[in-house]
Amino acid sequence: MVKIQNNKHRVLHRLRIVRGHLEKIIQMVEADTYCIEVLHQSLAVQKALKAIDATIMEEHLSTCAIDQVKKGHKNQFVEELVEIYKYK
Repeated sequence: MVKIQNNKHRVLHRLRIVRGHLEKIIQMVEADTYCIEVLHQSLAVQKALKAIDATIMEEHLSTCAIDQVKKGHKNQFVEELVEIYKYK
């Protein structure tokens, strides 16, 4: 379950912006735009997604993860972090 409490509106806003940029990249590829211009836009989207990921992770660590540890689910917490780390 996704619980983004404090930053939900900010995350959604950023995701909508990224969606708009991604749609623009699709249009650029369809229009045979110069590769480097497409690449610049793609890298900007990736950077924005990493910032969103950081916000979600911070929210998770300060809420859900703390609750897991307090409830004695330390192993689940560690497994989640290890799984996320694999994607880095």
